[in-house]
Amino acid sequence: MAIALFFVGHWTLSIFCQTFFLHRYASHRMFTMSKGWERFFYLLTFIAQGSSYLVPRAYAILHRHHHAYSDTERDPHSPRHTGNPFAMMWGTRTRYHDLAYRIETPEPKFDGGYPEWDLVDRIGGDWPGRLAWGTAYVVFYLVFATAWWQFLLLPAHFLMGVIHGAIVNWCGHRYGYRNFDSKDDSRNTLPFDFVTMGELFQNNHHRFGQAPNFAVRAWELDPTWHVIRLLAFLKIIDLGEHLQVGRYEPTPEVSPVIDTAT
Repeated sequence: MAIALFFVGHWTLSIFCQTFFLHRYASHRMFTMSKGWERFFYLLTFIAQGSSYLVPRAYAILHRHHHAYSDTERDPHSPRHTGNPFAMMWGTRTRYHDLAYRIETPEPKFDGGYPEWDLVDRIGGDWPGRLAWGTAYVVFYLVFATAWWQFLLLPAHFLMGVIHGAIVNWCGHRYGYRNFDSKDDSRNTLPFDFVTMGELFQNNHHRFGQAPNFAVRAWELDPTWHVIRLLAFLKIIDLGEHLQVGRYEPTPEVSPVIDTAT
């Protein structure tokens, strides 16, 4: 029971931090928050992702690049140009590494407007920190595992953020239905996205790139949107004009948040 709760908890908290903090906040700035709350969610992301921690700066730049060049040869992670999810994510890993360690200089229109905390990024992004988190997962399993097969779940803990990225970027551009015609291959994989907390509404998101609610139809459910509404009600974040449910504006070729960051 302890292993099941730990796995589900790690999965849920990790993907929530990815979609809420890295994606909707760091990449798109769909809402605002105070510096104190920004640091809180920065630390929460570090804890939740653990050994697969993703630096917000690198994530944001890479994601903005994906929106600008979705499913073209310049897209950093497109199923259209890779044979399988492993090849796609290996290419993504290379681009991410170069951005995270400032080997690659991003295009100016993709740079800026994201949260940064150098100390956390150094601890979370370097191998000693990743190995420490991995060791903690192993110790937890040694203490609480009741069957040998439960240890087969450990690789998922080690690569949790990578697995979420692979599911979203592969499935969200290959499988499911489309509410809107677009030049890319984006799909809505699940009408109730209980797997990635809203990230699999890719077609909706690519159409309305600045909308914090990734669900559009009445029968679609984006769980993270409802958490966002609660946080806005509690004055932890400020949604501004996006507080109106269903208010959408089509995404221009380059997102407004990228334009203002130049």
